[in-house]
Amino acid sequence: MDLDMSSMAAALGLSIPVLRFLLCFVATIPISLIWRIIPRTLPKHIYSAFTGVLLCYLSFGVSSNLHFLVSISIGYLSMLVCRPKCGVIAFLGAFGYLIGCHVYYMSGDAWKEGGIDATGALMVLTLKVISCAINYQDGLLKDEDLREAQKKNRLLKMPSLIEYVGFCLCCGSHFAGPLWSPSEKQPSPWGAVARALLQAAICMALYLYLVPLFPLTIFTTPVYGEWGFFKKLSYQYMCGFTARWKYYFIWSISEASIIISGFGFSGWSSTSPPKPKWDRAKNVEIIGVELATSAVQIPLVWNIQVSTWLHVYERLVQKGKKGGFFQLLATQTVSAIWHGLYPGYIFFFVQSALMIAGSKVIYRWQQGVSANSLKTILTLANFAYTLLVLNYSAVGFMVLSLHETVAAYGSVYYIGTVIPIILLLLDIVVKPPRPTKSKAQKKVQ
Repeated sequence: MDLDMSSMAAALGLSIPVLRFLLCFVATIPISLIWRIIPRTLPKHIYSAFTGVLLCYLSFGVSSNLHFLVSISIGYLSMLVCRPKCGVIAFLGAFGYLIGCHVYYMSGDAWKEGGIDATGALMVLTLKVISCAINYQDGLLKDEDLREAQKKNRLLKMPSLIEYVGFCLCCGSHFAGPLWSPSEKQPSPWGAVARALLQAAICMALYLYLVPLFPLTIFTTPVYGEWGFFKKLSYQYMCGFTARWKYYFIWSISEASIIISGFGFSGWSSTSPPKPKWDRAKNVEIIGVELATSAVQIPLVWNIQVSTWLHVYERLVQKGKKGGFFQLLATQTVSAIWHGLYPGYIFFFVQSALMIAGSKVIYRWQQGVSANSLKTILTLANFAYTLLVLNYSAVGFMVLSLHETVAAYGSVYYIGTVIPIILLLLDIVVKPPRPTKSKAQKKVQ
């Protein structure tokens, strides 16, 4: 078996630990199918807990489940002992424990060398633990004190221990992102599952083809230093483009797993005839990411389900008001720490805040001009800006170390940092024109 695993890993260009994880990840599909046909609620919870523990053991070893037990215990005890503050307690306890694991394992170094550990799954589990506690805490508030998202997700009743453990370790969502439960009778999932699996196969094939062509180790080599500005910028784009297909593959498998379990259905479209929607399972919109016309769109189409679980932004914005750059930067900083304590993560997420803020400036100019030709030019400018800054910023996320990040950014004169800052300064000095009103709008007034 070990020999076969070694041969398979060598053929795919993967390490044995990564291959073992991927095989377990693909196994979530048949496991989720069995979950779908299990009768009654209690056996489903027991099955979810058992299969989650088993897959984590096969992927990461015994220690993984011990780490998960700590986070699960922190979340459940906080809800059991101190409901009015359980969200805060779970956040400080579970998030603090995750940071401790990041420091201990420094997983990024292992990932770059072909290794893998349980911290990736622990990151998702931490979100689930914190969100459950926050939603249970929100259950104490009156309707008028809650936002719409809080009303939708609040928990009025304490879940039983087996419900909670089954929720935390449900295999499809534990490995790649949490989901809410379905609320109505569902159509056949097979078409949606086939589409997700076909997408996964294409994504993996493209990733395996591209990754040898664009190694990340080149940023500190003399060869890279001899290249011209545009060749360096193009290489950074291709590195970011290549890396994203790995995530597209993972999320496509997760989508298939969750759809086949019954959790992916989100209702019917408004078209005639109505078609089933599977939005609960979708974690990425590939075209939306690659052809985003504004950086503001990126969080809406990338890591979608995890983004909806990050409570930081909405909790920092006062009810009835819009968030600003501070709230955005705070959210991105928490997201950086959630990923791990590497300089590259910090650079990437701070860059993301700058990228989105700069894109908003361009968008305000788009809204302010009346000439269609100018609108088109500004739309194309926002698209080019998003493409440039996103892939420039992504280098930090991939190489992680301070030396490699600074070397890569500096090699293109920090263009992806300078342009957003210039846009923000221009927004202070030169205000965009106010949006022009159409004749119809004027008549209404």
